Amino acid sequence: MTSRLRELSGEVRELEKKLRAGGGAERISKLHAQGKLSARERVTKLCDDGSRFLEIGLLVAYDQYDGGAPAAGVVTGIGLVHGREVVVVANDPTVKAGSWWPETIRKILRAQEIAMRCRVPIIYLVDSAGVNLPYQEGVFPGQFGAARIFYYNSIMRRYLHIPQLAAVMGQCVAGGAYLPALSDVILMVKGTSFMGLGGPNLVKGATGETIDGETLGGARTHTETSGVAHYAVDNDDECLAKLRDLVERLPTSIGSTVPPDAYAARFATSRDDSRGSGGGTSGIERRAASPGSDALYDLLPADHRMSYDVHALLSALLDDGSLDEFQGGIAREMICGHASIDGVNVGVIANRRGLIKGRVGEKPRFGGIVYAESAEKVAYFIDLCDRQGTPLLFVQDVSGFMVGPEAEHEGIIRAGARFVEAMATTRVPKVVLTVNHASGAGYYAMAGQGFDPDFIFSWPTGRMAVMEGESAVQAVHGPALDAAKTKGVDPTSEVTVAVEAMRADYEQQLDARYAAARGFVDAIVYPEETREVLAMALRTSMNNPGPHLGPFVLPPHLGE
Repeated sequence: MTSRLRELSGEVRELEKKLRAGGGAERISKLHAQGKLSARERVTKLCDDGSRFLEIGLLVAYDQYDGGAPAAGVVTGIGLVHGREVVVVANDPTVKAGSWWPETIRKILRAQEIAMRCRVPIIYLVDSAGVNLPYQEGVFPGQFGAARIFYYNSIMRRYLHIPQLAAVMGQCVAGGAYLPALSDVILMVKGTSFMGLGGPNLVKGATGETIDGETLGGARTHTETSGVAHYAVDNDDECLAKLRDLVERLPTSIGSTVPPDAYAARFATSRDDSRGSGGGTSGIERRAASPGSDALYDLLPADHRMSYDVHALLSALLDDGSLDEFQGGIAREMICGHASIDGVNVGVIANRRGLIKGRVGEKPRFGGIVYAESAEKVAYFIDLCDRQGTPLLFVQDVSGFMVGPEAEHEGIIRAGARFVEAMATTRVPKVVLTVNHASGAGYYAMAGQGFDPDFIFSWPTGRMAVMEGESAVQAVHGPALDAAKTKGVDPTSEVTVAVEAMRADYEQQLDARYAAARGFVDAIVYPEETREVLAMALRTSMNNPGPHLGPFVLPPHLGE
């Protein structure tokens, strides 16, 4: 029997493969005919050979626009360049000429927030026709419209001093030109790149002047006449090589936590020999295995409501499978402990499942539920890690907080608030991995997205919603169902239809792909890659000694 995790992983892999193809092989071939590389080929050649590219938001918008916006037309993620972590934003010109959908804005903003929060350089590979005009309402106005990108540009440039490198490798028109203009360095490719507030057609319509694109805003114009750009290069390969050189010379005060000489051994894995020539199949989508990770596919039960061994799961993720458990004999439904992942010390907070035996004289407790005692235990542990500067890993399989008279009399509200406050105000990096449930206020307390964790990942089995579908059915339709049962009759057809519709809606919305499509998680990861992904996320976040609060924190001297 195929495990639930294995089956869902297979489905997600097929979806990811389709999305990585972007606009398809034909459009990629047209790019090649123009002497250009595809977005994913550019990312692969920019990053160190043999390294992982941790893609963020691959599934965003996959189930919108009739499938016409794969990856929302932009590749975003974290790569390694000369052994240091960088954030990469690469427009995909095979998807509607790289134009901006509303979800494109969201992905770019998320990438910028990662750069700001983690204090790592950001590289923009620009090839975009600008706003996708039919959807301008979701792109142009609003607090988190396109203007927010330029706001973040400016904050990084003026106050945070986060290096921003922009390579115009195709079109860059209208307001989108401010993205490279607000960067530190601009590169342009001769013959294939254009940057201007208006293209030749707009200029003719506005002023009556006739001018070609190269003369108006090409690489030579902007490096020899206007002075807007700083380097003109001959082709995409030379452009990417120049970017790598620029990253290498950046000051080490903003750089990788991975020593360059140790990087290759730590992250090297096999890569497709046809590096950069596969039109969408490259090292960017490689999956590397971790020791013992295959057994994880059979660890989770077929029924998501059933229990499993969380310690076995943690053992496969942590160095030497070792967890120094903190207060292991108290509130055993919540696991806290010190461990390391690829040599990075981390405080682990995880939910246990099943029926948990209490101390002598205590009633058993339900795993996945947060009780008053467990909330107090975790809050104390978070504060301890905050004082010691230890990053936190939250492994989510939580159904919510305990309810009922006993819980209320024990002060569950006060204890829960203490848990939430400790998590929300800790200054250390927070990384989240959802393996099963992420429900109710328990999801919030376990560093839900609204509390700005540095990274949030999910296994394909992750289920995120305010509650499970059956619970929602009982909350909404329970009285009608109970009344029919009392009378010994079937529910009315209207109730039956409404119940089935609610179940179907919840099952769809509980799917990890649904969450990933809306940016509720940064990426869906597989068991065999989880250790490496978590290690990369932790190392990236540790470029910033803190505090890790909100999208960014301005240096304290600005208030002087």
